[in-house]
Amino acid sequence: MSTQDLVPSPVGPVDVEQAEAALVERYPRLVRIAYLVLPPALGRNRRVLTAHALVQRSLPRRRVPDPGIPGPRRTEDAVDPGYAYVRGEVLRQALIAGLPLRRLALPRRAQFPPLLPHVWGLRLFPRVGGADELALDQRLSRLSGPGRAAYVLRGLERQGDPEVLRVLAAAGVEDPAEALAEADALDATDDPAGHAGPGRAGEPDGAPGAPDGTPGPGARAGRSDRVGEQGGPGRTGGRRGGGPGVGPGGPGSATGPGGPGGPARTREAVEGSAGGSAAGSAKGSTAGSAPPRRLSGAALLESDEFDPCALQARPTDLMRRRQHARAAFVAVVALVACGTLLGLPGDGWGRNGAAAPSYARNPAAEAALEPGAVKRVDPAVWPGATRQDFSVWPARGGLTGDSALLRRALAVWARPGGSVRSSATPGTPVGPPMGPPQLLFAGRVDAMRVVLFHDGLRAVRYAEPVEGTAGAALDFARTDAAETVGAAALVVSRAAGNVRYLTAPWVRETAVRDLLAPAREPRRLVRDGDGVTDPVPSPAQSGGCARWNTLQVRDREGVRLLTDLGELAPARLLWGPPASPEDATRPEARETWARTACRLTAVWAHGVRSVNAWRFARQPLPGGAGQAAWVCTRAETWRGTGSRVLAQFLVPSPEVPAALAARSEGSSACGVRNPRVLAGVLWQAPGGDWFVLAAGSPDFTSLETSGGVKGRSDGPLLTLRAKAGARADLAGTLRDGTRMNALR
Repeated sequence: MSTQDLVPSPVGPVDVEQAEAALVERYPRLVRIAYLVLPPALGRNRRVLTAHALVQRSLPRRRVPDPGIPGPRRTEDAVDPGYAYVRGEVLRQALIAGLPLRRLALPRRAQFPPLLPHVWGLRLFPRVGGADELALDQRLSRLSGPGRAAYVLRGLERQGDPEVLRVLAAAGVEDPAEALAEADALDATDDPAGHAGPGRAGEPDGAPGAPDGTPGPGARAGRSDRVGEQGGPGRTGGRRGGGPGVGPGGPGSATGPGGPGGPARTREAVEGSAGGSAAGSAKGSTAGSAPPRRLSGAALLESDEFDPCALQARPTDLMRRRQHARAAFVAVVALVACGTLLGLPGDGWGRNGAAAPSYARNPAAEAALEPGAVKRVDPAVWPGATRQDFSVWPARGGLTGDSALLRRALAVWARPGGSVRSSATPGTPVGPPMGPPQLLFAGRVDAMRVVLFHDGLRAVRYAEPVEGTAGAALDFARTDAAETVGAAALVVSRAAGNVRYLTAPWVRETAVRDLLAPAREPRRLVRDGDGVTDPVPSPAQSGGCARWNTLQVRDREGVRLLTDLGELAPARLLWGPPASPEDATRPEARETWARTACRLTAVWAHGVRSVNAWRFARQPLPGGAGQAAWVCTRAETWRGTGSRVLAQFLVPSPEVPAALAARSEGSSACGVRNPRVLAGVLWQAPGGDWFVLAAGSPDFTSLETSGGVKGRSDGPLLTLRAKAGARADLAGTLRDGTRMNALR
């Protein structure tokens, strides 16, 4: 077979109106083609509806251009261009509908059940045929989709093999020859008596169309009954309009287009052809003649078994339909109830923003989440209050009257949804408030709406974007027993590496001081009318330790130094012995903090309330290298446990940062209850010699080492020669004789 035979059949230019006319005129035949090509595994009801749907959506959207100069074709293969185009679309969609759905492949429209036409409450299927039709349907089910298409084109449409190959190629079949071979195999099994199927040579009884067994008009040697030679389906033959099943020339007439024996023969006409008449027919039968032969598979394609336009109707499963109706009714009622809850004022979930659904209803809990019950302190209360803490902060901000914002903030506090970014300092409970909380602030800061609450134990910050509630944040910080300085400020915003503070009403001045530049004067920090400061670069969000900005506040009792450690409440910086520390504002304190501030990264996000630095010893260095200092840094938490202690060694050079000698968590050393500390380091002198240096607080009367380096000294200082990499155990004796190990 030449390459030209596999070129899709040129149909010429086709208008939408021409294709529509062909579809309406040949609608029953087109639906029969689709029904036969669709896989029988779909079921008869779905095959019927899908066949009608495929035909009804086979019209082109615009004019189909002429593909080029047609190749050589046989007379029986010529069809009306409009009908050829619609038939090709029907075949292409039917083949796609038979493909299985793949997990990773994009599904095609034809693979889904049709939306229209659709029938509710009824099952439709063609009339039941006889045993021959049933056997043919079973054999067709074993063919592939292209194989069924080839069989239908050859048997029902009476197309020659080259035209079948061209039509299959145009419909998207990858191997048309293989499909035709499948049809050949089925043809060989159509007639057990040995009669060949349509389109094959060797019909011994003559071609249909002549009752006496002689070849009909247009028959050719080597080809069986090819009624299409007189005028195939879709061509006018003698006159246009002989559509199948509609008047003369249709499947219900003995004379199809082009003359007797055409493709639109009735079953009776087919049974009366090919030299054997039907039972009861007076033509072509004599006494003693052979019994009627069986119909070929191609002839059976015209039977009612495969006519999806003549249908029977039966009800669906009535019991299951009743159960489904009840389930659908319950689902509709549930949806209506949910929609009603969403629209109800006061009890709906939609106004709660990013909050999760409410699972329990409790009068006390609901009262705590009511915006109207939120406590607001008058601005005139704090000057005459017995104590100054968060309980006397007035409600400030431009959105304190926004009930919708307060409702969302309270709802998210009680039931944070999965999209809420939540954080809490260690040891801080994150549950809903026990009662109506106190409102500290509600306003717009940067690009966020921010609400600050206080419930006596915790400070709670809720933030949401100005547009919508996606990306809401919720932060908890424990602030119980806060005094004047502990309640001096709260973090109200973090954005782009900067931090803004909301200061207490008793704060008179605010400034920014770089802890790493002790000699530099502080920079004035501007506040708005609500007490919100300008943005300050935060050390908690910087990548290195080039600077350490602290918040310096002045109240009526003095100047305080606060630092951001990545939490809602800034930590207070102190200086001095554990029994009587003071704010780290003196020059000596600032110089020491300048060399130890970078060690504050060890207590970030740890729930720190205050950090105290204490120089507990001074020690002369060997070889006249100067005098070193020993500093103990203790971070106290709001929860009272989990304190962290650092022992640091400072060489005489002020530009050199402190060296970490020891660290401990949960230790009582260097605190009010145990104001004692002991630590040691391995130090190299400028001349290259190595020494073990140790120092303790003034309460130590003697120190000694064991292990890699052994030695003893009276008093709280110890200096011993050692080797590089030496390790030693350090211990000391207090004035009361108690033995104490070094900080670990």
